[in-house]
Amino acid sequence: MNMLHSLRMAMLAAVMLLAAVATAYAQTATVDDTAKFLAGMMPSAESPLAPLTRDPAWQRHAKFFDAAFEKLEQRQLSRIRAWADTNLAAPRPTMFYMFSGPDFLYANAFYSKASTYVLSALEPVGSVPDLSRLPRGGIASALYNVERSLGSILSFSFFITKQMKTDLQADQISGTLPILYVFLARSGMTVKGVSPISLDDKGAAYFAGENPGPNAVRGVRIIFAGSDGQEKTLYYFSTDLSNSGVKASGFLNFCATLAPGNSLIKSASYLLHSGNFTTVRDFLLNNSATIIQDDSGIPLAYYSTRKWRFFPFGRYLGPIDEFEGRYQESYAALFRRAQPIDFGIGYRWRTPESNLLLSVRLPDDGSTAADATSSTEAPPSPPRPRRPRPPADIGPQPRGGFFFWR
Repeated sequence: MNMLHSLRMAMLAAVMLLAAVATAYAQTATVDDTAKFLAGMMPSAESPLAPLTRDPAWQRHAKFFDAAFEKLEQRQLSRIRAWADTNLAAPRPTMFYMFSGPDFLYANAFYSKASTYVLSALEPVGSVPDLSRLPRGGIASALYNVERSLGSILSFSFFITKQMKTDLQADQISGTLPILYVFLARSGMTVKGVSPISLDDKGAAYFAGENPGPNAVRGVRIIFAGSDGQEKTLYYFSTDLSNSGVKASGFLNFCATLAPGNSLIKSASYLLHSGNFTTVRDFLLNNSATIIQDDSGIPLAYYSTRKWRFFPFGRYLGPIDEFEGRYQESYAALFRRAQPIDFGIGYRWRTPESNLLLSVRLPDDGSTAADATSSTEAPPSPPRPRRPRPPADIGPQPRGGFFFWR
């Protein structure tokens, strides 16, 4: 009898333990549910974040993002994907996006067929805590800060870094990670896993509590999948891309293990025009099969005409006022034979003022590469454009002096 009683007590204890574990597990939001919640999309019904969607602050947030991303999809992203489908015939598995910030939106729009994305910029990775445990009022504040940080890219196609940094310094969430969550969710992706990653000075990757040694580059690795279920990898590294920064780190060594890839350079503050960024510029030229850029990217003079074929799109009007002195006569000459585009990009974000250059690396024998389609052939030369006028105002911006544009 005592043995039977002891057995029943043991079974009861086991059941209670399993129930406690199940309850604890159910109370922890998954990264995918967290991404959806921040993006104004419904998390799974069993998520601890589901009850928070009844909060008027979240409902207002969801409506705001629904409208903003619908406009962005119609005005920009769907047109970029169509352009890429027409002009990129055989993209590589890897895409590099230097000076990107957390801009997965445009990385995915231009190179949706990539399986590995490498984004890099100065902004720290930051963190996203368990949102279900934020103090009262914390959700509304966090959501508002995310909205503000995305204001410029939703309107103009680039981040204003100072604005983003200010808005995401709150205690609840910080850095680029919450924005990456939003962009992945709004791109229709399912986030499978998120883990910190560090690179040592040789480019070797370290995870969890491993010690990468001095001069480590910190980042995050995100595993995600699209509607087809195929898993892909997104890396974001917080790193200094100047000559001294990349020479002291193993970041480019890590990138070299994934090369050759396709590259995107957009709204890059004309840093690659500077002598202080020659190392990363040379890396991109030597390790890219295609480069898509606006005029803030690599100056045309650094491309070898024996190694690259150029396909200009849009209209080149020169840099905006903040970057005077970066006008390129050779760019202007090239764009006299440019094809039109139906979307805006870069600092001159209005469609009639935007320029986009697709550079395709030629095989060693100089024959036409397979990475561009025949539809990219330039049409007959249009009339010679007038000398560019002062750039148009892009609308009211936050006060506080000069912004580092991205």
